[in-house]
This record gives sequence, structure tokens and C-alpha cells, in this order.
Amino acid sequence: MLVGNPDSENPSSISKSILIKWKNDELVEWNGYEDNMPEVFKRSNIVVLPSYREGLPKVLLEAASCGRAIIATDVPGCREIVHHNVNGLLIPPYDSISLANALNELIEDQERRATMGACGREIVEEQFSEKIVVRQTMELYKKLLTNLENKLM
Repeated sequence: MLVGNPDSENPSSISKSILIKWKNDELVEWNGYEDNMPEVFKRSNIVVLPSYREGLPKVLLEAASCGRAIIATDVPGCREIVHHNVNGLLIPPYDSISLANALNELIEDQERRATMGACGREIVEEQFSEKIVVRQTMELYKKLLTNLENKLM
């Protein structure tokens, strides 16, 4: 299942016409943009984000919080959420063979997917809860203000 709309501003994005053809040929299930991601995750066993560059991908946090195993590219942002062989698999960017192998590994091993999903939920609760993120942000602001005050003195 593919979720989301093509990025017309990105020359490497797959076009809408190709996605429609793949859907019509029954190669993929694609419905475009989805509002209710928890429902999408409920219907999924594995969440895959083969991105070449990311900030901190909210979709991976959401997937982990829903207890889904994750496959993502080993790039900054993704690797902050996905701990290789703990809550998911990290693959090299631009490596479709590694992506296919990782998918096959997790498709074939339901117990491993479940364990990774449970670990992902723990990681989100322990490292990315609202309380923790707010505390870390406040600590950063305090540090920046202290540094600024020291420079002004």
C-alpha cells in the first residue's frame, strides 16, 4: 500500500499517471493522501520510508507508536527513530536490492515484526513523548540564552 500524493516539485518523484497505471495493473494499492494514519497503520504490518533525506519523520514516530516494524533508509532523521534490528531495519539509500531483501525478511517473520513493533512503541514513549521533547527544547533554549548572555558580558 502506498500512501500520499506525488511531489510534483521533486523531479525524482513518481508521477501520478504512473501511480494510476500501477494501481490499475494491480501492482500497488494507492489511494493518495490519507487523513487517518492510525487506521492505515492498523491495516499494515510494516511501514517503509525509503527517503533520501529527512528531518525527523513524523510518519516513523506514528508508525512506531502504533507498534509497527519499520524499514527506512539510513539517513539522518530516520536513524534517530529506527534502531537497526531493534524496532526496524535501516537500509542504504538508493539501494533497491537491500530494500527488497529487508521487506522479504520482515514479511517472512511475523514474530520478528511483532517484537520490533513493541520495541518501537517503547522507544517512542521513552524518547519522543511530548513531555520529553518539551523538556529537551527548554534545556536547549536555556543553554542558548546562557551562551548569548556570556557573549554579551
